[in-house]
Amino acid sequence: MSKQKEEKTNVMRVLDQKKVPYTAHTYPVGETAPDGVTVAQMLGQNPAAVFKTLVAKGASGGYYVFDIPVADTLDLKKAAKAVGEKSIAMLPARELLPLTGYVHGGCSPVGMKKRFPTVFHESCLEHETICVSAGKVGFQVEVKPADLIALVGASTADLIVEG
Repeated sequence: MSKQKEEKTNVMRVLDQKKVPYTAHTYPVGETAPDGVTVAQMLGQNPAAVFKTLVAKGASGGYYVFDIPVADTLDLKKAAKAVGEKSIAMLPARELLPLTGYVHGGCSPVGMKKRFPTVFHESCLEHETICVSAGKVGFQVEVKPADLIALVGASTADLIVEG
């Protein structure tokens, strides 16, 4: 891991404030944000333990946050069931920053502008630690799943399309 000057993201500040232990990771970013599997490879992490944060809007108008392994695809039916909605749709990228404070590729379940119901894919509990975005492209934090779930008040469910 290349050590730059110890830049802290909002996510890292929230974790520090709540005394949640984490390991910060950085990766190089070019013109566009790399996909999650590439990020996992750059960090030397198992893609099954690197989670991407997705935001969706329910039929009722509510917003929801889903965290799933980077190589997987969110199953919208399973996700809707997990949050008690008839249906959900992915939030258009242009609505992400105003709603959450995060950009596409740098969205984290920690430290959003508002707290939304959050669900992690149940496989997160199979790992000692998982990585999620640190709220900025090029930054990840590695945290114990139970600590992350407790911090954001999340639940777990089966959320992914079966391959």
